[in-house]
Amino acid sequence: MTTVDPDSLDLPRLLEVALHAARAGGAIVLDAFGAARDIRSKGPGDWVSATDTASERAVRACLIEGAPDLPVFGEEEGGDRAEVGWLVDPLDGTANFLHRYPVVGVSIGLVVGSEPVVGVVHAPMLGDTYWATRGGGAFRDGERLAVSDRPVEAAICATGFPFRAKRERLPEYFPVFERALTTFEDLRRAGAASLDLAWTAAGVYDGYFEQGLGPWDVAAGALLVREAGGVVTDWQGDPDAWLRSGDIVAAPPTIHPTIRALI
Repeated sequence: MTTVDPDSLDLPRLLEVALHAARAGGAIVLDAFGAARDIRSKGPGDWVSATDTASERAVRACLIEGAPDLPVFGEEEGGDRAEVGWLVDPLDGTANFLHRYPVVGVSIGLVVGSEPVVGVVHAPMLGDTYWATRGGGAFRDGERLAVSDRPVEAAICATGFPFRAKRERLPEYFPVFERALTTFEDLRRAGAASLDLAWTAAGVYDGYFEQGLGPWDVAAGALLVREAGGVVTDWQGDPDAWLRSGDIVAAPPTIHPTIRALI
């Protein structure tokens, strides 16, 4: 694999490549919605279907065709990891998909080291596409996004629950949920990290926190939040470690310190 100079990246062109790839994967997901097949378990609460792999292959083909020098790493079939490369979740929210709950995303992030520089989150069943480039702002279907400015007491934040082999972490989550519910107006749990982040960027949610996610879950959505004026760190407040650890806090600057204090 040829080493790519990060300074040579044409981010607007690569955004178009990612948009095309996300919509190609999304078309497969939309066509199969309500008719999933070849379903198997990867672990407790962690599912994969033929649609996941078909979407990933379609996304991968588009990315390789549009940017042949950049490696692609997908959640289902792996691939190559490098300092500069794509991270793909071809069907974020597989459990939702299998239950015919339409909160499902196709997430594509281009990462340089620990920093995403292109991000696309496509919600095929909802008909929305979110995108961002480093320094270029965040958008939903052409409309510029901005994080919310609600006060803490009126905030509704999103989170997730430990699953797979991480159920043993539930006891440490329970006090966080209790503190959050007594601090914010309410909590939500949609079950698709890419859309939790996209909705935080769009000001629908006032923040999002979760642990143990894959880099493909969060790379694109985190860039959306940052480009919409939000702050993204890990649970310890490190702005660079969240992609590696999968422990993420994403929120407007006014809400982020409160979430950090709660956790």
